[in-house]
Amino acid sequence: MRTGGESDCQADSGRVQRMDGTGERDPRNPHPEGKVPLLDHNGLLVWESSAIMLHLADLFPEAGMSIPHGHPQCGAYLSWFAWYAGVVEPTMAIEAAGLDHAVLRSTFRSTAEVKARLAMALADRPYLMGDRFTAADLLLHSPYAFFGKTGDPVVDAWVDRSAGRPAAAFAAELDAQKIAVRKQKERARGRVRFVALTFPQGSTQVSPLLLLSIVS
Repeated sequence: MRTGGESDCQADSGRVQRMDGTGERDPRNPHPEGKVPLLDHNGLLVWESSAIMLHLADLFPEAGMSIPHGHPQCGAYLSWFAWYAGVVEPTMAIEAAGLDHAVLRSTFRSTAEVKARLAMALADRPYLMGDRFTAADLLLHSPYAFFGKTGDPVVDAWVDRSAGRPAAAFAAELDAQKIAVRKQKERARGRVRFVALTFPQGSTQVSPLLLLSIVS
């Protein structure tokens, strides 16, 4: 895991079918649905962003990105990951689709409630778990770094702190290099097949597409 100084991962890109119907499934992608992200750790396959983040943070405890089992904050730490997958992503998708129904609101909440929950959690601390940046911050700030901030000063300051870390600059630089190479290849072929995003997640300008191999 790269936290600003060291890198222990290798990122590979491939093709993916996008939401607008373009693109195609990459036969090299072992994801059961042909989607991304996928982590390949020496043959151990992990998919879904929350699961990947938890696995990587535990895999590299020296990076200080995880909260170990038995720690008083472990329950809150794990809950943020489930909340991201079960609340944050669904509410954003529901809003983007222009849907509104009592069942959806009662089950998933709303983006306004998500923003309020984050603001409350961050009211007296720089990061979700306190003074230390963890994988929970890395995961939960990412949609706001990608799609735009919330308008809440507390939440937006947290997004800026999280997206301004050295690892985010590393990811952005690597993204730019891959995009430049891809554009050059596609200009030569006269068509576009995919765009790629490399690990770690952070402040990015492209769609999530990665096949990661952790080098132990």
